[in-house]
Amino acid sequence: MTAVSARPTTPGRTYDELVAGVRAGALGPDPRTLSVAVAFTTRQAVRHDGRGTGYRNEVLSLRLAEAVGSCAVEPGELPDSALDDCVGADVARLLGHPLPAVRVAALDAYLMHIAPHTPERGARPLALPAGSSLEKSRARARAVAELLDLPAGGRVLVVGVVNSLLEALRSRELGYVPCDLKGGVTEWGELIVTDALAAVRSCDALLVSGMTLGNGTFEPLREHALRHDKQLVMFAQTGSAVLPRFLGHGVSAVCAEPYPFFWLDGGPGVVHRYRCSGGGR
Repeated sequence: MTAVSARPTTPGRTYDELVAGVRAGALGPDPRTLSVAVAFTTRQAVRHDGRGTGYRNEVLSLRLAEAVGSCAVEPGELPDSALDDCVGADVARLLGHPLPAVRVAALDAYLMHIAPHTPERGARPLALPAGSSLEKSRARARAVAELLDLPAGGRVLVVGVVNSLLEALRSRELGYVPCDLKGGVTEWGELIVTDALAAVRSCDALLVSGMTLGNGTFEPLREHALRHDKQLVMFAQTGSAVLPRFLGHGVSAVCAEPYPFFWLDGGPGVVHRYRCSGGGR
């Protein structure tokens, strides 16, 4: 795989520092002057052909000018009032909203607005072909897994279990520890652990969902990767414009997938991949 060199503008050292910089107008326009015009949720239930298990997704998205920022939530946990809170509100106000999903989606929309995914900013687009839900899921999974630089036999902590991602790791003869707050078992009957920080010590690299931004578990994982010089690859529908800011500060690569997501239709799509030179660690 060809290494992708990314030099994001004003990277974040911590998530709180990034938010503080946005609030202060250090990265672009004063967020008090920018308002969200549209707020919406996207919900889906899926069971791919040939798979024995299914799952549900729910995502909050905010429209800021031409940009859409998103944050996934656990199905059913987002109150309907959240949409009313967001519409017409300025970004600065939403960055202080009591719901983490609103805060993350607002930050994502702001950063997408001021710095969309372009080659000039280090993003490398990768086309996803049209196909069935399973075909597109597998294509996205390969795009994510290719960002891991590990030999066969390496062990990966996967936070946010997606069976197609596990399948992609299995095809490369990589071991993994599946982790998700919901627990349960994988398609292959493997136990899904719920404590990422307890599991990460035995792993050589981390493959982590952007959902960790919304549930508060991103920073401890980023700090572990930075402290122990481990690869941390993010796959991001949540916070696709947020996570590239941490390249070189614990995050080694990002597969960014802004709205609309691959599972919304059967047509072609695109993801944007970032990778730091030399692995980014």
